[in-house]
Amino acid sequence: MSTIKRILVTGGAGFLGSHLCERLVSDGHDVICIDNFFTSQKTNVLHLLDRPNFELIRHDVTHPLWLEVDEIYNLACPAAPGHYQYNPIKTMKTSVLGAINVLGMAKRCGAKILQASTSEIYGDPDVHPQPEWYRGSVNPIGTRACYDEGKRAAETLFFDYHRQNGLNIRVIRIFNTYGPRMHPFDGRVVSNFIRQAIEYKRGSGDGISMFGDGSQTRSFCFRDDLIEGMMRMMNGPDDFTGPVNIGNPHEFTILQLAEHIIDIVGVTGMEITHKPLPADDPKQRKPDITLAKEKLGWEPTIQLKEGLKKTIEWFESIDMSEYRAPTPNY
Repeated sequence: MSTIKRILVTGGAGFLGSHLCERLVSDGHDVICIDNFFTSQKTNVLHLLDRPNFELIRHDVTHPLWLEVDEIYNLACPAAPGHYQYNPIKTMKTSVLGAINVLGMAKRCGAKILQASTSEIYGDPDVHPQPEWYRGSVNPIGTRACYDEGKRAAETLFFDYHRQNGLNIRVIRIFNTYGPRMHPFDGRVVSNFIRQAIEYKRGSGDGISMFGDGSQTRSFCFRDDLIEGMMRMMNGPDDFTGPVNIGNPHEFTILQLAEHIIDIVGVTGMEITHKPLPADDPKQRKPDITLAKEKLGWEPTIQLKEGLKKTIEWFESIDMSEYRAPTPNY
């Protein structure tokens, strides 16, 4: 029996989606990548276009799509606050209608399906670190709710399809992830700081701008570790649906992150300016990965400085003027 699978990746031309497609193509599977290119780049998958087992389709998951597949990775959704807040109704539609559309396809095909959920479902947590049993502290009418509640609703849909239709589902909750192919203008803290430090070094920037005083914490997972965890979940036991946290449990303040980036880029005398902290911005974010260790045998192996060096090398190798900011909010 053939081990080659036909696999759909929604949001497949994005930062994480493109690396997932690359792994699946290299493993010999037939990969269908769909993306509407709102925050992604065709250049992320350009090197795959001549591969006979890769297909790229421009499509928005809020509209139905009929394909015959064995597995579905649902990664489609803008993930940076400036982008998902730019059109919050569309963000909610992407999470909810997108989930309904891919779940319907999985039901029809009998496909296994994985939802790329997020640590944002925990909101501004009052349990630290965040285990999967924690139900979160989310403001349902706040400016981040379009993403937080959209992803929570998508999880609800996945588990209702599982209970009602016996669908083979997997749900992972992704914590802050970084690495090469991050969009320079995606508005996330790692890409913002790296871009600003490089621009300053080249004489065209004013330095790093930071929301808050930098004491808020995050845990940063390198993209290779994240993709490995995602694939282990898809290929794991059928009786383990999740949700499961996939992230790096080592916690850093935002100020420590800035200092690491400044040191690696090699700039001196650069100022850090502080801006007001956005509404509902989490003060702490750190995954409890006990379940991932136990069920998947997974934990991250790449430390922050090592991952930042690889990411900064990639940022320094590209022409950032060729990247268009997806929205004015970056």
